[in-house]
Amino acid sequence: MAAGPNDETSAHDEQDGAELIGESLADTVLANEHWTRRSYTDCSFVDADLSGLRTENVTFTGCDFTGADLRDSVHLGSAFRSCNFTRASLYHSTFRFCTLMGSVFERARLRPLVLEEVDLSLTSLGQADLRGVDLTAARLREANLVGTDLRKAVLRGADLSGARTSGARLEEADLRGARVDADLWVGARLTGVQVEPVQALSFAAAHGLRVDLQQ
Repeated sequence: MAAGPNDETSAHDEQDGAELIGESLADTVLANEHWTRRSYTDCSFVDADLSGLRTENVTFTGCDFTGADLRDSVHLGSAFRSCNFTRASLYHSTFRFCTLMGSVFERARLRPLVLEEVDLSLTSLGQADLRGVDLTAARLREANLVGTDLRKAVLRGADLSGARTSGARLEEADLRGARVDADLWVGARLTGVQVEPVQALSFAAAHGLRVDLQQ
């Protein structure tokens, strides 16, 4: 029986543990699938329907998710290294114990989403809307957060060392215990932000103030 013109949109029969390199899965429908211990390198998921996808210990390296639909997807212990999520939809998705190191999220739709013990180091999140997102203990080292909207976000214990934060909106965010550089205290918008006393001293020092604690 001859294959129909749309058969390829649902054909992805790789077994768990498979390794794919340079494959194109653009425009495919892979909704609600469950992938375990797979590896994808330089693969294209452009405009693919990945809504409801569940991954466990899956590795994506240099993959292109431009315009992909990842709504309601759940990822446990998976790695998305240097991937492109430009214009992708990730709202209502969950990432637990995952790394997204070096990935790009330009114009991606992100919130609401769940991020638990995630590594967002070296990611490009400039101008992203992350209002109210819980980023507790997240690693954001050297991330691009220029102009990122983090109002009311929870960043307790997060590591923002080396992150670019010029113009970032952090009004009413929770920064208690977070590791930040002096540039954040100077270049971000911080009205109503929650900090610990030692951070308040760092803020003062970044603005050239001398605090006398002896009186």
